[in-house]
Amino acid sequence: MEEAGGCRGAFVGPPPPAVGAAWGRGGVGDELRPQPIARKARKVHVPEEQKDEKYWSRRSKNNAAAKRSRDARRLKENQISVRAAFLERENAALRQEVAAARRELARFRALLARYEARHGAL
Repeated sequence: MEEAGGCRGAFVGPPPPAVGAAWGRGGVGDELRPQPIARKARKVHVPEEQKDEKYWSRRSKNNAAAKRSRDARRLKENQISVRAAFLERENAALRQEVAAARRELARFRALLARYEARHGAL
């Protein structure tokens, strides 16, 4: 019986989850979902006389948040590249498996043709 997608054979199963998929709030496929493009707010110049303790506290918090965001983006990009490499290797192995199965099928067809030529059709 054919499976969904017209493929026959053993079910390989889902690929392993991305490295660190349990971290954060996303699931396995979240890294591949397109994200909305956020527009940057215009920079507002703050005069020196208004740069009080509250201003510097907010700047410090924002700098830390920006660093966390950049680090998270780098981690996600690394996870995607690791996953892509894994899938490329798996794809190459599956292509080799298909090629070997096709060679085996051709060999069996030739063997059957020789048998039928000697002994008549089955």
